[in-house]
Amino acid sequence: MEPTQVRAAVASARSAAGWWAGLAAARRRDHLLRWAAHLVRHETELIDLLHAENGKTAADARIELLLTLEHIRWAARNAARVLRTRRVSPGPFLANHTGRIEYRPFGVVGVIGPWNYPLFTPSGSIAYALAAGNTVVFKPSEYTPAVGAYLVAAFAAANPDAPAGVLTMVTGFGPTGAALCTAGVDKIAFTGSPATGRLVMAACASSLVPVVIECGGKDPLIVADDADVAAAARAAAWGAMSNGGQTCAGVERIYVTEAVAAPFLAALRRELDGVRPGADRDASYGPMTMPGQAAIVRRHVADALARGATALIGGTESVGDTFIEPVVLVDVPEGSPAVQEETFGPVATVRTVADVDEAVTLANGTPYALGATVFSRSRGDEIASRLDAGMVSVNAVLAFAGMPALPFGGSGESGFGRVHGAEGLREFVRPRSVATLRMHVPGATLTTFRRTPGALAVTAVTARLRHGGGWAGWASRVAGRVRPVGGAAGPLDRPLGGHVGSDEGFRPGRLRLRKSSGSRPDGR
Repeated sequence: MEPTQVRAAVASARSAAGWWAGLAAARRRDHLLRWAAHLVRHETELIDLLHAENGKTAADARIELLLTLEHIRWAARNAARVLRTRRVSPGPFLANHTGRIEYRPFGVVGVIGPWNYPLFTPSGSIAYALAAGNTVVFKPSEYTPAVGAYLVAAFAAANPDAPAGVLTMVTGFGPTGAALCTAGVDKIAFTGSPATGRLVMAACASSLVPVVIECGGKDPLIVADDADVAAAARAAAWGAMSNGGQTCAGVERIYVTEAVAAPFLAALRRELDGVRPGADRDASYGPMTMPGQAAIVRRHVADALARGATALIGGTESVGDTFIEPVVLVDVPEGSPAVQEETFGPVATVRTVADVDEAVTLANGTPYALGATVFSRSRGDEIASRLDAGMVSVNAVLAFAGMPALPFGGSGESGFGRVHGAEGLREFVRPRSVATLRMHVPGATLTTFRRTPGALAVTAVTARLRHGGGWAGWASRVAGRVRPVGGAAGPLDRPLGGHVGSDEGFRPGRLRLRKSSGSRPDGR
């Protein structure tokens, strides 16, 4: 589509934005749930389309559809709760005010989707943006426009009462995506390569359009001494090879400790025995969706072998123009492209390490920080906490993608911002702060030229007590001279309304001072 067509699509979305945002959250929920119901009623047709256009197997297509449905449902059912207006404490100096935070939709969100998961990945932005009250203009990958068109048409078919602009689509190559960035959208959600992500950011910068960027990963899997080796091998095989290895958070690098390296490699070889790509629906996995991807895979494999790596499974001969057999490379130098760059094919590197400490260091040794996997019976959470990754799955693979409540995203070359979960909903709203005067307190207002001299004096004393460590000293001085209301004279039997310095701290109205029987040496 030309820029004029893109601007027309954004204008249509803008015209529908007021209607969509004005609906009660429950009505938007119903629209989204009807969309999911329509998709599942036509699942056979949709799975066939995914297989025909993207090339993935029927099993991979069904898993993708399931993930898509779960995320649409979660966004629909949780948006009202996550984005409800909430009250905040005004603090002691504005105690006569109330404070609240409102979450308002951006308006029109542009979503630029990838080709590897043409349903699931863009839905993680589209469904959450819609649930938050935005309208959406969706640009699918030029390699999967038919799947994108089906997704948009399904929403319209399920919701004939909705204006056409609630969810609309533009198609084309890079220039169409660039036109979307400058066509008047209020935010862009992009999934793709780091190079294209930088171009999207540059295009959006001219009009300060905010972006959420997901640019793939080089995700590690760590196998510790106490891991269930068989389970780790199963997870590694599927995480690396399913969907032809074309999974941004899949397994590309494996670090296994020396104590279990031999049994792990043997188990991995067994798991991949008989795993083969193919064009039929029931193959282990499908082809390279993007024509140029095979060349990248071939370059990475050839370079690793030239640097001294050993092929446990496959080799350069495994890389065809369309289909690539599984490849497992052992002890690839860490500086190799096969370790440092996203391969995005059915290739995994395996390195034996002395211990988990070395594994963590190497796992954190690339500019990507998206997903990671850890296998350990007793140290999984501790190892996971040390990994530079936006998501970690412990004793399973890719589990975080199947939990709609968990945010998805990374840092570094993997991008920034989050989709999915509560954080994903908040990614598509602007928070607005509102402070309201509840009652006027004569003589206490500081924000006026008519304030009383005593107001600043009281504020100064309070600030010293609150921020200068004065509460503890003051409390100790008065402790022996305070009678709790309705109680006998004597020391306080509990803290002064909370911990020292707390916003919920000492409240003078709860206590009554009594005169001391003596005086201080200075006569006060």
